[in-house]
Amino acid sequence: MPIKWTVEQINALAPDDASVSAAKKLTKLSTWQTLGYDGALAWGECQGSGKDPYKTGVDLTESPAFKCSCPSQKFPCKHSLALFLLLASQENAFTQKDLPAWMVEWIEKRVKQAEQKAKREATKTANQGKPVDIEKQAKRASEREAKVKAGVQELEIWLKDIMRQGLASIQSQNYSFWDKIAARMVDAQIPGIGRMLRELAGISTSGDGWQERLLDRISRIHLLIEGYKRLETLPEDFQQDIRSFMGWTQKQEELLTQSGEQDNWLVLGQTIENDPLNYNLTIQRIWLQGQNSKKFALILNFAFSNFNNAKPLDESIETGTIIVGELIFFPSAYPLRALFKTRQTTIKADNFSWLADISEFLIYYTKAISQIPWLERLPIALENVRFSYDDKGWRLVDKDGYTLNLSETYNINFWQPLALSGGYPIKIFGEWYLDKVSLLTVYANNEFYSFNNMYR
Repeated sequence: MPIKWTVEQINALAPDDASVSAAKKLTKLSTWQTLGYDGALAWGECQGSGKDPYKTGVDLTESPAFKCSCPSQKFPCKHSLALFLLLASQENAFTQKDLPAWMVEWIEKRVKQAEQKAKREATKTANQGKPVDIEKQAKRASEREAKVKAGVQELEIWLKDIMRQGLASIQSQNYSFWDKIAARMVDAQIPGIGRMLRELAGISTSGDGWQERLLDRISRIHLLIEGYKRLETLPEDFQQDIRSFMGWTQKQEELLTQSGEQDNWLVLGQTIENDPLNYNLTIQRIWLQGQNSKKFALILNFAFSNFNNAKPLDESIETGTIIVGELIFFPSAYPLRALFKTRQTTIKADNFSWLADISEFLIYYTKAISQIPWLERLPIALENVRFSYDDKGWRLVDKDGYTLNLSETYNINFWQPLALSGGYPIKIFGEWYLDKVSLLTVYANNEFYSFNNMYR
């Protein structure tokens, strides 16, 4: 027999109090066109603001699982919570017994995913007992090192040609100029450098000061390959950084055997975009900050998907919440990337710490790039900053008059965060990338507002 859930238990599943309040408003039977329950699965169609109702389902055979066709990024959404609350209080209203086609499709998909997961686990377990072919492993490593070495030599010649001709000659080059050498680096099995090169393509047309910005990025690439040539002479953390930026990966299973850092991790912001080297690869970045340690952490998730149908890879982490858990940081001279080893609970953030002003961030930035000159993105959390606009674009201004340029890459309507601030100082979070702030989050009126997500 399925477990009988109480209203209190269902409300505890909500991502925040706002979702509970919204769900209660949807527990009127008149809101639901259909309601069904077969003892293990509940479903219904909830009329929303659109023409078609939202198809909502709950699988009670697990802990439980939810489905809804609404666009909400909260999980479970208000429709799923409302359906569950209705089932707990008015089960006799669930008159349908035959599963609709969309519920059958959902369950079949879940069964298939469970089978695939079980198969992967079984394969993993079976392979654990097999001896490692050290000879083949060494051969593969040697072959990659040879390709990387050849790629580095080709890139050195290419960079020298650029400097010999002068940066001014680059302005006449189109995207294929960068794409061709980037593709060569991918062929040489150093995709990290390929990604850096493709990201240089737009700098020559980025306005005043483009020469300094381009020279800075080219210099960092040159420094990276010089570091690789002297890899064995560097400290272990620097070796790991260089390999990581060039495209080597580290197995997460190895990291999870280590002890991590327990803290209350505030979810500051997140974004989803496509890899410039492969538009079928979706990248999700989730930024956290430890409320005790004050450390920033970056959770990276990857998935291959269609560009237009990409979804968040981890819907369980919501901006503006605090996750009590243990993080494992990847080895680095300046650790940022991490993964959760354990997660105990998630609560809505109310009291939390933040950075103070732009000058404090610049000190943090200087320290970071002195440790790792190749850092492409850094978290930037500011308070007491205002949005400002003039003929040069949008900027952030703090109480001391320091300014930072805002990136307009994702076509954000900055009048929206300006309206949220009312023209007064406000808290913001974003990514410092190519000497501009890519806005991710605004905190106003005791609420977190997310921006800069191309799939919203």
